[in-house]
Order: sequence, then C-alpha cells, then structure tokens
Amino acid sequence: MFNHIIRSRAPLRLGLAGGGTDVSPYCDTYGGAILNVTIDKYAYASLKPSPDGKVVFNSIDLNTVESFDGDALIPDAAKLALHRGVYNRIMTQYNGGKPIPLVLSTHVDAPMGSGLGSSSALVVAMVAAFCELLSIPLGEYEIARLAFDIERVDLGLSGGRQDQYAATFGGFNFMEFSADERVVVNPLRIRSHVHNELESSILMTFTGASRESAKIINAQSKSVSSGGSSLDAMHQLKLEATQMKEALLFGSMRKVADILQSGWEAKKRTSPAVSTREVEELFSLVLGNGAMSGKLSGAGGGGFAMFIVDPDRRHTLQELIKTRTTATPVIAKLIVEGVTTWTSKG
Repeated sequence: MFNHIIRSRAPLRLGLAGGGTDVSPYCDTYGGAILNVTIDKYAYASLKPSPDGKVVFNSIDLNTVESFDGDALIPDAAKLALHRGVYNRIMTQYNGGKPIPLVLSTHVDAPMGSGLGSSSALVVAMVAAFCELLSIPLGEYEIARLAFDIERVDLGLSGGRQDQYAATFGGFNFMEFSADERVVVNPLRIRSHVHNELESSILMTFTGASRESAKIINAQSKSVSSGGSSLDAMHQLKLEATQMKEALLFGSMRKVADILQSGWEAKKRTSPAVSTREVEELFSLVLGNGAMSGKLSGAGGGGFAMFIVDPDRRHTLQELIKTRTTATPVIAKLIVEGVTTWTSKG
C-alpha cells in the first residue's frame, strides 16, 4: 500500500503545577487545571512496508517483537498493548476495518513509569504516524483526544488527560479540564529570558521507574468522593496551576520555585504512596545543599524528580547526586514543538 517510511516523534513533558487535577472524577466535578512544558526527550514511531504481508510490532527499547497475520485485527493477547490499541482503533475507525500489513517500530527516550508522560507520548506518536499514512485530517485537539480514548477507554489504563495534549501541542501550556471531556489548551508566550533562566535552573534526576502510578491515581480518584484533607490538597494543586502561570508570565523564578515546592507538599497529601523513603532521602540531600525546591514529575512513587536550582549550582548538585545516591541526574532543554511527522525513503 505504501513504499516509503513514515516517522514521527512526540515530546515528553514536565508537570510544573496542577498534577492530578486532570484525573476523573476530580476534573468532572470541580474542573482541573494543569501547567506543563515539553522537553527534548521523545517517543518515536515509524511505519514501514511489511516484507512478508505480516503486521509486525517492534518495541526497540523493550526488546520485544511481535508478528501477526496481516488479514485480521490484532488479538487482545498481544504483549504490546499500546501498539495493539492504536493499530486496531485506526484500522477500525479510519480504514473500514481492513488491516494493513506493515512494520510499526517504536522507542522512547525515557522508560514507562518515568513520570514524563512517556506512554501517552508514544500513543500520540503512533497515532500521528498513522494519520500521515492514511491522510487522516485530524487537528491537534482531535489527535490528543483520540490518543486519550485509546489509552483510557479502549485499553482501560488509569491516568489523566494532560499527557496526550502536552505531547500533541508542545511548549508551555496552561490546560483546563472539565466535565464531558471538555479541554482547553492555552499556549503561553514565555519571554526568551524567562525560558532560558528556567531551563538553566531545572535539574532532572531519575530515581527509578515508578511501580505505583496506577495505584496512586486510583487512590487520588477515591479521595474526591471521600473528601477531607486529600480533596483539599487537590484544590490547592489546581490553584497553584494558575499561580504558576502568573509566576512564569511575570518571570519570577523565586515564585516558580516556591509554588513547585508547595505543590509537592500538597501532592504528598493526596496519597501516602506519592513519595518513598528513597525519594525523601534524595530530596533531603539536594534541598539541603542549596536547591530551591523539588517535586516528582507525574503521579509519584518514583520516576523523575525535578529540582529548581541556581544555575551556578547545577553542576555541583549533579556531581553530588552522582556520588551520594543511586539516582541519575539528567539535563533537558525546554522545547515548543509538539508531535511531528515526516517521510523517509530509507
């Protein structure tokens, strides 16, 4: 059906404020607000013609390859659930239910459970590649919504809504979520000197993949119904998304750091599984040696930590983390481009 290679990439994201308020039932009941920014770490997908009429899924980073007959949709027993979900939905909804033999290869710059939205970015990248293949005229909101439906509805995976929209739109975005899946993405025009200062102030640190994210998300969802301090913490997180927007637009890095720290303390009140002893020890070390603030990105329980530091102290803190902990410091750039596709003749 095609004789070229289609490639795509979708960026991962850092959650700056409001994390968790994009999860049902909170956003359906109270409305959610998120502020995030995309980074130069990506999920990649490529589509190639099948040499033998099969449908082949190749997850390069997971070292997993699956092959299926090219005359039927992919069975539920497939190991690569995200690949199956995207392929089956696209074939069913946009190709009349007729399978297309092809090779779908993927890899991600960060492991699943990293707290950077890697799973959703991968789904967005795959959806965008298929849109290019079949000339499906979907806009940014439609791509993000389709990716959300595949993950949360078709596959029944727990999670929120921000990741699909961040990967699709790219850049600094203030996002609002309300009932009936209404989403508004407000791109922020951050002045270049603020962008550069924030980028130079961020020190990411990989603490290890989170094994608790689904459990944490489910616990936070239940807290909305039970009320109490957990629900109050969710309200605080939502408020801080607006405060973070104002701090970035005004260029106050001290306020950015303070809101980030306040958000981390509120996040920990939503579930006891958000933090761990190892995470607290890492935070104690880095904050005790001059970092202004820190938080885990994503649901918590592990994954990437993000610290706001004086740029002149960042290298010293990197070395401290390397020598005193088992965590891995990482430097990333903040980017404004969302999901992109292109073709290659190989």
